[in-house]
Amino acid sequence: MKIAAIQMQSGLDPDANLAALEPLLAEAAEAGASYALTPEVTLIFPESRDQLRSVAAPFENHPQLAQVGVLARQHGMHVHIGSLPIPLDDGRFANRSVLFGPDGAMVAQYDKIHLFDADIAGLNAYRESATYKGGERAVTAPLGDFTLGFSICYDMRFPRLYNALANAGANLLAVPAAFTVPTGQAHWHVLLRARAIETGSYVIAAAQGGQHANGRATYGHSLIIDPWGKIVAELDHDRPGVLLADIDPAMVAEARHRVPALANARDFAAPEPLRG
Repeated sequence: MKIAAIQMQSGLDPDANLAALEPLLAEAAEAGASYALTPEVTLIFPESRDQLRSVAAPFENHPQLAQVGVLARQHGMHVHIGSLPIPLDDGRFANRSVLFGPDGAMVAQYDKIHLFDADIAGLNAYRESATYKGGERAVTAPLGDFTLGFSICYDMRFPRLYNALANAGANLLAVPAAFTVPTGQAHWHVLLRARAIETGSYVIAAAQGGQHANGRATYGHSLIIDPWGKIVAELDHDRPGVLLADIDPAMVAEARHRVPALANARDFAAPEPLRG
C-alpha cells in the first residue's frame, strides 16, 4: 500500500488553503497513493480565538470539508484532513481530524484529546484549553489491509494513547502536526520514532512548515517511519510538498514478533507518592 504525507504552509483563508491542498492531493494520487494525510490545522491556521470565530464553520455542511469529499472521490483515495477547528456549543472549539473514503463519504472523525496548558518561565501562560475542548475517545478506522489510529500533534507526547490504539488493532498511526521550530528540532524525530518502536507500527506524520500568515513558524520535516523505528521517507525541509512510501502489514507482524512488547505488557500498582 502506498501512502502520502502532505506538507503545507496553511494560512488564515480556508478557501486559499483548500486551493493549495488540491494540487498536492492530485500529485499524491498520480503517484499511486491510496491514502493521504494532511497536517494539523490544514484548512485554517489561526493564532487567536477571534481569528477562529471569524472563519471557523460548523461541522454540518462545512463548505471546505464537502469539497475534500469531492476530491477524495475524484482521486479514488482515502483523504485524511489532519485537523480543522470546529465550533462547539460552549464557545470553544474541537480540533477535529476527519477521514474520507475513496467514495467521498466521511469514514471517521477524531477530536484531539491532549491540550497544551503550560506556565513557561519568562513567557506568558499558554492555555490551549481556554480555546479548545479536549476529545474523550480514541479512534481507529479500517484502511485496506491496515487499521488506522488517529492522533493530533501534542498527543504524540502521551504513549498511553498509542498503546491503546495498537491494542485496539491499529498498525498505522497518523500524527498530523504543527510543531514549533525549537520543539521540532529537539523532539520531532525521536518522539515519532519512539511511538513506532513501542507499538511496532508504521507512523505517518504530516506537518505544517515555514512562516505562516498568523506570525507562527513551524518545523516541517514530514516523516514516514516503519515498525522497527526506521525513517523510510522524510521531507527534509519546511516547504510544501508530498512525501510517499510503500508500507507492508507483514513488517508490522515481524516487528511485533521480534519484540512482543504489546503482548508482554502487564498492569502494575503505582508507587505511593513521597512525603516530606
